[in-house]
Amino acid sequence: MTLSRLAVQALRHWTDTPAAPRLLSHRENAVFAVTLASGEPAALRLHRPGYNSIEDIRWELWWTEALAKRGFPVPRPVFTPKGEALVALDEEQVATVISWVDGGPIGVSSAPLAGTDQDQTTLYHRVGALLARLHQQTDALNLPEAFQRRSWDSDGLLGPDPLWGRFWLHPGLTAAQSDLIGTARAKAVADLAAYQKTSRNFGLIHADALRENVFRSGEALTLIDFDDSGFGYRMFDLAVAVSQSLEDANYDNLSAAIIDGYQTVLPLTPADTSRMALFALLRTFASLGWIVPRLPAGEASHAKFIRRAVMQSERYLSQ
Repeated sequence: MTLSRLAVQALRHWTDTPAAPRLLSHRENAVFAVTLASGEPAALRLHRPGYNSIEDIRWELWWTEALAKRGFPVPRPVFTPKGEALVALDEEQVATVISWVDGGPIGVSSAPLAGTDQDQTTLYHRVGALLARLHQQTDALNLPEAFQRRSWDSDGLLGPDPLWGRFWLHPGLTAAQSDLIGTARAKAVADLAAYQKTSRNFGLIHADALRENVFRSGEALTLIDFDDSGFGYRMFDLAVAVSQSLEDANYDNLSAAIIDGYQTVLPLTPADTSRMALFALLRTFASLGWIVPRLPAGEASHAKFIRRAVMQSERYLSQ
């Protein structure tokens, strides 16, 4: 069954007279613009089979609804007339509907950030504050005992079977690149072990606050796509948010801006901020593992992800 037909099948759980869904994006999930029975716009998600379990998705929606109730800018789940937050379809497919978010992403991975250096640093100062508010509001919640999400801890990032794959085995790596990444990985394991995990620096994080997942409408910012969210280091959220600018001349400025913005809401220690390069490295590693099963071997993106992982390994080891 095609994605469009699956989307129509899914939407019938929310409305008896579904208008044709319009495909917006298809990365991990296929996301469609839809219209509800009330006439309100919304977003229908067909979740990537095999990535998140039904229980994982239920807890993601529980979290975002709890955040929305506290006033944090995030899409909230839209329930079916039967009160269901998600529906299971054919072909191991799960569908959810979330509230519409006005505006558009602050940028895309395929193009440089718009604006001057000042424009960009001002923007990422605000993104830093947004992520701090996410962590602050999340810490104020009472998570149910059964709450579950993946863990972006040392094992999930650097262990023998990382969440996004064994990056050090990417078939495009040369022997020298593989050795370099292996050396950086060993240092990172020791570095994370020395960075003691506490309730202040480790908790529920978005884990994927890329440009495409921060929407701007006027002066308002909204955080979308909690598909990869889980328990992890708060500094990982900051590093991921600026990771698409790793090769840009103003990367250090953006990193400083997001850290400064975060600290307008929550404090960071030198032990936190000194590990920005570590967490940037861990994102390049995760991305290198992520791309292997998702894109054909000849896809040009492989070279980009290898280049970034090698570059950040060199940066990290030179500290």
